[in-house]
Amino acid sequence: MGKFLLMLTFLSFFLLTTYKAWSQQQEPQVPCLFIFGDSLVDNGNNNGILTLARANYMPYGLDFPQGATGRFTNGRTFVDILAQLLGFPNYIPPYARVRGRALLRGANYASGAAGIRDETGNNLGDHMPMNQQVGNFGRSVEELRRLFRGDNSTLNAYLSKCILYSGLGSNDYLNNYFMTDYYSTHSQYTPQEYASALLQDYCQQLSLGGRKVIVAAIGQIGCIPYQLARYDGNGSRCNEEINDAIQLFNSGLKKLVIHFNKVLPGAKFVFLDSFESSKDLVLNAKTYGFEVVDKGCCGVGRNNGQITCLPLQQPCEDRSKYIFWDAFHPTEVANILLAKKSYTSKSKTFNYPINIQQLARL
Repeated sequence: MGKFLLMLTFLSFFLLTTYKAWSQQQEPQVPCLFIFGDSLVDNGNNNGILTLARANYMPYGLDFPQGATGRFTNGRTFVDILAQLLGFPNYIPPYARVRGRALLRGANYASGAAGIRDETGNNLGDHMPMNQQVGNFGRSVEELRRLFRGDNSTLNAYLSKCILYSGLGSNDYLNNYFMTDYYSTHSQYTPQEYASALLQDYCQQLSLGGRKVIVAAIGQIGCIPYQLARYDGNGSRCNEEINDAIQLFNSGLKKLVIHFNKVLPGAKFVFLDSFESSKDLVLNAKTYGFEVVDKGCCGVGRNNGQITCLPLQQPCEDRSKYIFWDAFHPTEVANILLAKKSYTSKSKTFNYPINIQQLARL
């Protein structure tokens, strides 16, 4: 009998410690994740507004369990995968349909066609620019304050452990500066002046009070199928004028991150060099299993890049072989590779000064 009780006690202790270890594993590495951005990370905020920048129709979401949710790819976005890597049991929901206690896990404010400048993306219809996203975040914080019964110190301590992700700027070039028939910014600013103007606005917008902040650079958008189709008759040459212009912005953005880390007490900003990581996917395509680097899996015209994926259009069969899903956006496989690189890579070429896994542990 004594041996049985001893065995039962040991078994109970084993099960208890195993359960604790399991439950700790299941807990997210940070309490919440707040996301700001454009169509690269929008997960449904544009579904209910009057805009051409929406993706809540098939074949978008073809490989996503819930189907066409408004994600501008065939499956998961970069931030969906990031949330999984951080241990969240569910994807971070769009702000358009999250309120109350659900905000404790965070919210996604991103909007297709959004930019740092308010007028960016107006050619595509309604959307939520960064200033509006920041305003929505402020409303979320007020809602959380009510949940914390006005206890600001506890709320601030909670939010200081959360991660804020921001990835904007692509549309400020594609759907503003280099769209000269619709916008006047190209004639008003030199590339350096425009980058400086964007960074000045972005600096104010990023002053959200967050302590763990990820800031993504603009990817190599001079080489997306849309630009390849427009810039070169053979659809094979990148638009280096655009790449050079956005590198001015990216260089300034990295300096801004370094500045924030110096002057904001207790803050840790991480710079993701999306230009270098997206370039790496193309240069080392075969290593990653890609066979098609210059065409969208779904689209119309040269490089499948002249018009984005149409409703019920038949996409390519093997999405895993393509870097691009449509004229602008990566496939799920590309997003997985980019997210994993941002999360674990020790290379300061891709993540500066630390990676996202290290940021979560701080």
